[in-house]
Amino acid sequence: MTGPTNDNGEARAPALRVDQLAKRFDGAAAPVWSEVSFAVPAGQSVAIIGGNGTGKSTLLRCCLRLIEPSAGDIHLHGERLTGSRAHHLRRMRSSVGFVFQKHNLVPRLSALSNVLHGGLARGRGPRHWHQALARREDREYALRCLEQVGLADLAGRRADHLSGGQSQRVAIARALMQRPRTLFADEPVASLDPQAGEEVMETFAALTRERGLTLIFVSHHLEHALRYADRVLGLRRGRLYLDALTAGESIGSLRNLYE
Repeated sequence: MTGPTNDNGEARAPALRVDQLAKRFDGAAAPVWSEVSFAVPAGQSVAIIGGNGTGKSTLLRCCLRLIEPSAGDIHLHGERLTGSRAHHLRRMRSSVGFVFQKHNLVPRLSALSNVLHGGLARGRGPRHWHQALARREDREYALRCLEQVGLADLAGRRADHLSGGQSQRVAIARALMQRPRTLFADEPVASLDPQAGEEVMETFAALTRERGLTLIFVSHHLEHALRYADRVLGLRRGRLYLDALTAGESIGSLRNLYE
């Protein structure tokens, strides 16, 4: 089977490729994981799963060098991330959005102002601090991002008056403000109740369809991995134990990772 191609019929670079990645923290007797290799085609949704302490979040952050890997190579959108200087690293990171478990909104600012903060990776200055200072085109785009996560009617509401699920969807809109090609999400529903968690995951699914985004997320919910990902990467005992399409997996087969 051939991979995705561009308009000229040439093979497209994967959204993310990691080769022989390893991470050992200082003073640790053994690496968190090692010899991890995989490639994520553009437009694919991938779930990273595994038991507690297997290094799921560490792997996700190493893929962007938010945590430095101990060994291995990383390519993001066809460009080598490993060894890149700080300015080049910032430029490459501006092509992705990252959604954390904690939404990290500024409580006293409106939802719209918080979304505008997502543009700070592409430009500095007060125009990205508050909706009243923003350029009209930036404000309109931020409103479209809120509309895409179903919260345009709450644009003026302060962040500390939003529910947990609403706050996380504002965080997703903030990530969209960067006009990303790939979204990374680190346990985005871990602190939410089941209904709010489903709404957030449905939001991710809709965005991957509508924008053609690549999605890579860490999850403890096997049901979410099967329902919202095309593919699952499973960590176990310091290795990438599973790399499979979700269509061929079940809750029972995924539970083998936890034995």
